[in-house]
Amino acid sequence: MAILLEPAADALVRTAALAGGPSSYNLPMPVFRPFQAFRFSPDADLNQTIAPPYDVLSDADVAELAARDPHNIVHIDVPQGDEQRYERAAEALSDWLAEGVLVQDPVPSFTIYRMAFTDAAGANREIVGVLGGLEVVDEGAGGVLPHERTTPKAKTDRLDLTRATHANLSPVWGLSLARGLTDALREPGEPMGSMEAEGVVHTVERVTDPERVARIEEILAADDVLIADGHHRYAISRTYRDEVRAATGRTDTDAELTLTFVNELIPEQLSIEAIHRLYTGTTVEQLRAKLSESFYIEPAPELTRHLLGDMVELGRLLLLFVENGEPGAEWLIPKPEVFEGVRALDGAYLEHALAGFPHEVQYQHGLQETGERVLAGDVAAAILIRPTSLGEIERTAREGLLMPPKSTFFTPKLRTGFVVRPTA
Repeated sequence: MAILLEPAADALVRTAALAGGPSSYNLPMPVFRPFQAFRFSPDADLNQTIAPPYDVLSDADVAELAARDPHNIVHIDVPQGDEQRYERAAEALSDWLAEGVLVQDPVPSFTIYRMAFTDAAGANREIVGVLGGLEVVDEGAGGVLPHERTTPKAKTDRLDLTRATHANLSPVWGLSLARGLTDALREPGEPMGSMEAEGVVHTVERVTDPERVARIEEILAADDVLIADGHHRYAISRTYRDEVRAATGRTDTDAELTLTFVNELIPEQLSIEAIHRLYTGTTVEQLRAKLSESFYIEPAPELTRHLLGDMVELGRLLLLFVENGEPGAEWLIPKPEVFEGVRALDGAYLEHALAGFPHEVQYQHGLQETGERVLAGDVAAAILIRPTSLGEIERTAREGLLMPPKSTFFTPKLRTGFVVRPTA
């Protein structure tokens, strides 16, 4: 796809695409539909029943949440025990519906989901998107685009849980390349509750008005949706869809869609942090020698709390290490001639610079957490990278390319349990 970032040109291309314009834009657009959600009953305490997504929870987190309330969503979303745990999760879901712990919407609805928080710069922010059923498309079919290459990850757990419960629990996070969604969601919907966790106020509102539902569908049908978080969940939904098709011979079941939160790909609606690199299988001396082929290396001054901002302003990465028992830090300044033709992404720079070099890489979010890993001595060194820019995210999507694994960390994290989407 061509890159068109100027608003006027962008609007012309979108209009042409909807009218059957240039073939490079005449691609299928995603289907996004309301559904009859399962929700906790109005008298439920959402602070006790809602949980973070399964893939950020430790065993201790799951135990604490499960003990907090017998109806915390982790009892279904992260079932514990033997090979029968998925069947028990399905039984719990059925029991909660029968007992009125969960109540199904009488008609299909969208759910506006707002997250209010103070960002790292001290600014008050609100991210708003909509929960609905996003079409599950074949890989490479268009409409719903992957954002980055994924690392190998076991998929059996989520697939077995979906098979047993016939439900979507933790939502995928999608970014709409269409314009107008944020404005369409400004007006509140029917209040359905809120909760606060880790300094973020999560609020959900139901939308059933046919005109408003149609407007949201229309906006999201105008352009691609980019998967920001939950690539594996989306892949599981594709496998599950195919199994349902094979079993039923139909392509019109609820398995054709998957639970997704979608917000607009614009600066005010994104909070993006970096995922830093940790290196093992080498030494800091060997790593520095290899990096010196692609970067100018200079001693870094005393590190401050504005470090990540300084990295963005100066256009530098940072090498962290412990050498001769002393912690150290060095600037990595890209040599322009080395990275000609390489995408302007720190992750891509490092893949290019270390190609063929024997090492292993791990990924760590958070400056403090990364520093602690280095000081603990369980890695040879770490490299702090800069957050990926919104412009580069859209540019990569428009060109149909994938970013390196773990290029972006979208915050805050969506909570699980506000809605459950039945798939059968």
